[in-house]
Amino acid sequence: MVAWILVFHLIGLVFWLGSLLVVTHVLAIHSEEPSAEGRAALGRLEIKIFKGLAHPGAALMVLTGIILISQNPLYLREHWLHAKLLLVAVLIVLDLRVYHRTTAHLAGRVELRRRECMAMHGAVSLVFFVILILVLVKSFAAKGGTLGENHSQQEWLTAH
Repeated sequence: MVAWILVFHLIGLVFWLGSLLVVTHVLAIHSEEPSAEGRAALGRLEIKIFKGLAHPGAALMVLTGIILISQNPLYLREHWLHAKLLLVAVLIVLDLRVYHRTTAHLAGRVELRRRECMAMHGAVSLVFFVILILVLVKSFAAKGGTLGENHSQQEWLTAH
């Protein structure tokens, strides 16, 4: 069961972060588009990506993350998970910033610059890479390994 939850967690990751990276890049193109028709088409695309992929992916990722932790609450003692959860909060803030800047731009309330869009793109990329490193390397893992590395839950409890 946990394996399937993890599969859906990763699907949510691909949808959410992939979409955020695409939207920030499209926004950079949108900020320099000279034609009104082109700008309108890019605006529709940005909103469709947010509503159809990014935000459902984020919801799926957060929901499955909560389920994964509830399946094994001992993970809450892992320092790498604390760092990951902090970075997920940063991603949520970045997502909201990109979404609000996009909707404000489409409503004509703000003018986006390519540099700002690419900075948001870079920030999303950086946070994603750090999360990926934390999860794969578990650099702050508890002494003796993490729950998933050669230790059953009972062995982990008796060792700590």
